[in-house]
Amino acid sequence: MGVWINKNRQPLVPAHFEDIVVGQVINLGMAPVDPRSLESFCDAFAPGWDKTDGAPDAFTFAVWSRLDTDASSGWPQTKRLGVDALRWTRNPPVGELLRGRMTVLAKDQVGEDKGIVIAQHDLLDEAGRLVFTCLTRSVFACRPEGV
Repeated sequence: MGVWINKNRQPLVPAHFEDIVVGQVINLGMAPVDPRSLESFCDAFAPGWDKTDGAPDAFTFAVWSRLDTDASSGWPQTKRLGVDALRWTRNPPVGELLRGRMTVLAKDQVGEDKGIVIAQHDLLDEAGRLVFTCLTRSVFACRPEGV
């Protein structure tokens, strides 16, 4: 377990399948609702959106997707099988700093060299309120023999 815990006992990133622990919470990083990015996004993908209502749902999804992609780039996650149960609870305003986290809900070994991890992903605003949530199923590699 030392692979994924820092000196403050905070999870860093998932390691190989057998090192992932149900209940583990992983920080996915932070991203602001940048006015320039929101403007460009709305011009291209939500031309009728009133930005005084906050960021549109699709922008919020894009923020989560970017945080997830950046955080998991070095993980032994070999495939994302699904993203389900997407829920938006509020539209964050321009300037809001969003924080991503992943909570491991379950895991199931499906072979000698891999397993499936089911996780809940959340985006929280600066006050800790839920902005977006979804469930994922991903394949993680097991630790190679001898390591």
